[in-house]
Amino acid sequence: MHAPLLPDRAQAPSPEVLVERARKGCREAFGALYAQYADLIYRYVHARVGTHPLAEDLTSETFLRALRRIGDFTWQGRDFGAWLVTIARNLVADHYKSGRYRWELSTDDPPETPLDGPESAVLDSLAYQTLFQAVGRLGADQRLCVALRFLQGMSVAETAAVMGKNTGAVKALQHRAVRTLARTLPHDPRSW
Repeated sequence: MHAPLLPDRAQAPSPEVLVERARKGCREAFGALYAQYADLIYRYVHARVGTHPLAEDLTSETFLRALRRIGDFTWQGRDFGAWLVTIARNLVADHYKSGRYRWELSTDDPPETPLDGPESAVLDSLAYQTLFQAVGRLGADQRLCVALRFLQGMSVAETAAVMGKNTGAVKALQHRAVRTLARTLPHDPRSW
């Protein structure tokens, strides 16, 4: 029997402690890791696949693979969340390599913003659609960099860890992606 994980909410175990407990077979520890990282992984996957059901499936598969391979995880200067995102990235890549699917951007879940009326809603939807299409035309590395940095809110260092690149390369990818988007998108969002 394992000791309770959360005897006091103010002293929640660190990811390091949770990973060690999960390696020893503690289901509660892996459940706590899931609770801590599930939203991050879901948002990452959803930004890549665009549909809720598929994002849920790939998120579940990410955690299933992580559970099976938790004994293989080594810290080596990277965050547990970065390891999970790497698993998710590989699953998304496998999904698209299967040939049955093509990369699509969903407009069914745009970020929530206050609407002034139906015209504003239509313009916002068109603006998001145009932006997502422009991001979709970026190269794979630039697209991933933009998704991690701006959609997931990851730092340059976290993005570098997930992508397996150094921070300078990530900064260069981000700069080129933003420059490309600035060139290809109209300057007035209302004309999108």
